[in-house]
Amino acid sequence: MLEPFPEPNDAEMDQVRRMNQRLRWAPRFRAPTPLGRMVIQTMLGAQAFFPVGLRGVVVSTQRITHKGHTVSLRILKPAQGDVRGVYIDYHGGGWAIGTAAMDDLVNAAIVRETGLAVASVDYTTLPDITFENLIAQAHAAADWVFEHAEAEFGARELFIGGESAGAHLAACSLLRLRDSRADLGRLKGAVLFYGPYDLSATQSVRSATRETLVLDGPAMTPGIAKLLPDRDEAGRRAPDVSPLYADLSRLPPALLLCGTIDPLIDDSRHMAERWKAQSGNSRLVVIPESPHAFNRLPTRLAARTNAFVRGWLQRRLAAASASMAAE
Repeated sequence: MLEPFPEPNDAEMDQVRRMNQRLRWAPRFRAPTPLGRMVIQTMLGAQAFFPVGLRGVVVSTQRITHKGHTVSLRILKPAQGDVRGVYIDYHGGGWAIGTAAMDDLVNAAIVRETGLAVASVDYTTLPDITFENLIAQAHAAADWVFEHAEAEFGARELFIGGESAGAHLAACSLLRLRDSRADLGRLKGAVLFYGPYDLSATQSVRSATRETLVLDGPAMTPGIAKLLPDRDEAGRRAPDVSPLYADLSRLPPALLLCGTIDPLIDDSRHMAERWKAQSGNSRLVVIPESPHAFNRLPTRLAARTNAFVRGWLQRRLAAASASMAAE
């Protein structure tokens, strides 16, 4: 039986609305200039050397080369006890900024509460790589984890997930794993936060206004088009870059999460519907009055959402253990 996501109470919603009022005065995210990108990446890169909130977690970095791609993995493991599985994580940042260390706090909580190790992919960001090669690099990293999970972590069970652009890369990687690996059954679930799964832009993206929080609404549709300048709208809808239009059969259970005032809400809704229709095992959690990246905000509802995800991972692990015991 699926664990219900509890309805937010009045106090939680009041806090969300106060946060939204503050966000109305904050800058909106759009593709950064080269100088802006350099500054942001430098600041985020420093975070890796000054980790906070990682009690009970051991952090390391491993540079891997696999399937012709070289990439770094930021690995978080439990400081004590066996590793129960590996969660493959992709950070957000519009494919253009961000680092794996940016996800440390969320990932450390996963490690502490579930016993999973996290392999967070420090993928090459645009424009230092083509968009198609970025997807290929993301897949290569996930395939490496499949190949080396037992030797490196002592575990077979795997999960995959990401936020925003990272959710897109997780979905693309999962589809390629499905088409290339006979042992995909080891992948016990996918956690996808507010991803853009249609690079031709869904209706909620196209209609995003200047009142949109966190993201620059009017810049979203042209910004997405610039990711693939050599493709027209139909080309950007192709399954190799837009997982919403791919074959979604034979996939593991998925938990998709998005806020109701996130312009990417249609992406999550349509993806959950098609995943459910073709694989029969998706679940969509819609968080009221919440913007893009809501689970990173300092609200009780954000904390409860992240705890719900960790509970979902624990239940999937328990189900996998029960299945193995019965065999």
